[in-house]
Formats: sequence, structure tokens, C-alpha cells
Amino acid sequence: MPARDFDDANVFHQAMRAMAVTKAGRVLFRPTAHRLDQVVGKLTGGKRSFAGIAAGLPAVILTTTGAKSGKPRTVALLGIPHPDGVAVVATNYGAAKHPAWYHNLKANPTATVTIEGDTWHATARIATPVERAEIWAKGVEIFPGLTKEQAWAGDRHIEAFVLKRP
Repeated sequence: MPARDFDDANVFHQAMRAMAVTKAGRVLFRPTAHRLDQVVGKLTGGKRSFAGIAAGLPAVILTTTGAKSGKPRTVALLGIPHPDGVAVVATNYGAAKHPAWYHNLKANPTATVTIEGDTWHATARIATPVERAEIWAKGVEIFPGLTKEQAWAGDRHIEAFVLKRP
């Protein structure tokens, strides 16, 4: 997965990334990004996400099994390169609670991952503290707004998951 550091992104993508973590961006994107990802996913056959196109972020299309419903749940997330596959962080736009996909992976660590049209089955695990620090640092290089999302989350510890590729 090509990870574009913030400084390597084009001016438009940098502006979109910066705007996403303003108060206005949070108000706009927190309730709509998932819907926009669904539309883009349908238009691209599940290969792309809104964030990937609009902000040039490396996107993981993650399909989990609902912890309560048992139904497939798909979400687009920031993908952070990891030697075992790819990592994701449960920022939830800095909300006080973990995102639903976090609970889904904890209940059922089997998932499907799509990155730029490459789909594979993954086994998820919570990153070790050392891995989490490395994943977080790389994530901030790609999307510095993660630091604002951590501040918005307050005392909530934002977990990182490693999605292991077979």
C-alpha cells in the first residue's frame, strides 16, 4: 500500500486533510464520511473510498462481522503500512467511544480487507504497546490530524489493530 506522508501529498489533498480536522470539518465529515464512502464504494466496485479520492489517504475498506447483529459491516479507514499486513486506528473522529468496527473486531477478529482493489482475508489483533506507538507515529506522518482526534477523544485510549495478511 503506498502511504503518502502529509508532505508528499499534493496541495489539494493537504488542504482536504487539514480541513477534515477543523471544527467545521469534523461537523461536516463525521456524520457524512461513511455515507460518502458507501457511494464511492458502489461506484468503484468496492475498490475506493471518499477519503482516498478526496484526501489522497491510503484507504482500507474493512468488512467485519457485526458484534451483535452477525451481519457484514463495511467501513473505510486510514490504512497504515505494517509488516504483517496493514494497521488501522480506532479514532472514531475523536469521539468519546470506540467505533463500532472496533467492537466487531474484538468479537470476531476475522475480516475482509480491500486496498486499491486487492482483497484478502485478515485476522485482526490489537497491536502491542510498542507496535501501537510505531503505528501511531506512521499514521501521524500520513495524517497529522490524528493528533487532534486524540485530543478530542480525551482520556479514551485509541487502540490500533493489525490486520494480518495470510
